[in-house]
Amino acid sequence: MSAPEVTGRLAAWIVDLRPDAIPASVRREAVRTFVNWLGCAVGGASHETVDRALAAVRPLSGPRSAQVLGRAERLDPLHAALVNGIASHVLDYDDTHLKTIIHPAGPVASAILAVAEGRAVGGADFLTALTVGIEVECRIGNAVYPEHYDRGWHITGTAGVFGAAAATGRLLGLDARRMTWALGLAATQASGLREMFGTMTKSFHPGRAAQNGAMAAFLAEAGFDSSEHAIEAPRGFARVLSTKQDYGAILGGLGEHWEAGLNSYKPFACGIVIHPAIDGCRQLREVLGDRVGAIRSVALRTHPLVLELTGKTTPQTGLEGKFSVYHAAATALLRGEGGPEAFTDDRVQDPAIIALRERVGATTDPEIAEDAVHITVTLDDGTIVERRIDHAIGSLERPLSDDDLSAKFRGQAAAVIGDQAAEALLDAAWRIESTDDAASIAALSVPDR
Repeated sequence: MSAPEVTGRLAAWIVDLRPDAIPASVRREAVRTFVNWLGCAVGGASHETVDRALAAVRPLSGPRSAQVLGRAERLDPLHAALVNGIASHVLDYDDTHLKTIIHPAGPVASAILAVAEGRAVGGADFLTALTVGIEVECRIGNAVYPEHYDRGWHITGTAGVFGAAAATGRLLGLDARRMTWALGLAATQASGLREMFGTMTKSFHPGRAAQNGAMAAFLAEAGFDSSEHAIEAPRGFARVLSTKQDYGAILGGLGEHWEAGLNSYKPFACGIVIHPAIDGCRQLREVLGDRVGAIRSVALRTHPLVLELTGKTTPQTGLEGKFSVYHAAATALLRGEGGPEAFTDDRVQDPAIIALRERVGATTDPEIAEDAVHITVTLDDGTIVERRIDHAIGSLERPLSDDDLSAKFRGQAAAVIGDQAAEALLDAAWRIESTDDAASIAALSVPDR
C-alpha cells in the first residue's frame, strides 16, 4: 500500500503557518524551552567535551560571526551550531519530549541562534521558528517511536535534524518546494546511535543535527534539490529507519494539536528514566536522616526500559554515571544530589558512593510505568522503608515552574559566566519574544570574568 504524501504537505505547513495561529500557551512553552536550553548550553560550555570539540573545529572555522555560548570564542554559524548543540546536551540536563524521549531544543535552538547572528531576526520570528522546528521533529519522532528507538537509533539526532532544517528554513524564508528539499536533505543526514550513550559522542548527536539541519536549509535555499518524498518513500527515512510508520502522527491535527506544548524540563542531570529513582531516593533521605549510613540494601522495581538505558552497574566516568540507575540512587540517598554535581568523575569514583551503589539492586516489572518506580530500603536492623513514585518532579504531571527554571538557569550559568552576566542573560531569555534582535542574546553569554 502506498504511503500518503507527507514530506511536501509538512513543508507547506511549515512555510504557510501564521505566527498568530500558534496558541499563546504554546508560545509561552517555547519561551520556557528557550530559557532552559540557554541555561544548559552555558552551563555545559566549560565541560571538557566542549574544550575538545573546540580544539577540533577551531582551525576549520570560516568567518567567525557566531558566538560559542558561555565562552569567548566565535565560530562560523555551522560550527557554532555544532558546538552549542554539544554544550546544551553534555550535562544531560536539557528538555525532554516524554512521548519520544527526544531532547527537542538542542538541535533546533542551536541552529537558529547561530544563523540569526548573521541576519536580522526579531524575537517573535525566532520564537515561531523554534516552535515550528520542535513541532516537526516531535511529530516525526511520534511516527517512528518506539520501534525506531528500540532498534538503536538516538532519536534526538535522527528526528532533531528535521527540526533544525525546518526552523532554519523558516528563518531563511524558503518556499514550499525548497522547504521540501530541506526536509529531504535532513532525512539523508538523520543519524545517531544509542551505542554512544555514556560517551562524549552522545552530545555530538544534537550538535550535529543542528549543524546538518542548518546546512540542509542553506543548500535548499541555493536550489540544491533532493527527493520530495524523503520521509515516506519506500527507501525514505521512516521505512529505512523503523518498522513503524504512523504518518498520521505527522500530519494529523497539524496546527491544532501541538507537541511543542508538551515539553518538559529536567530537575536532574541524567537520563530521564532515572528521575523517578532520584526523586524517590531524595525523599527517602529526608525520612531516614542519619540512618542513611545504616542502609543494608536498596531494591528498585522499575520499567524494563530503565535497565535497558541506565543499567551500568560500575560506571567509571561522570558521563557513564548518567546512565547508571545504581549510581544515581546511591548518590541521591547518600548526598541528596541529582544535578550536575552528582555526575562528575569524582562522584562516580567516591568510595562511599561506590560502597552504597554495590548494595543497590534493580528488577524490572512491565506493569510499572516508564516514569514510575517502587523503592524498598532495608536498614541494618531490619527496618524497611518504602517509597513509590508515579510521576517524578519535572514530568508533565509535576512540572517545573518558571521560578524553578530560573533557579536552574542561575545554578548552571553563574558558575560559568558570573552572577551579573547570568542574571542579565536570564532576563533577556525570558523576554526573547519581544526583543528586536534575537541574536543579541548570544553576546550576553560571554563570561564577565
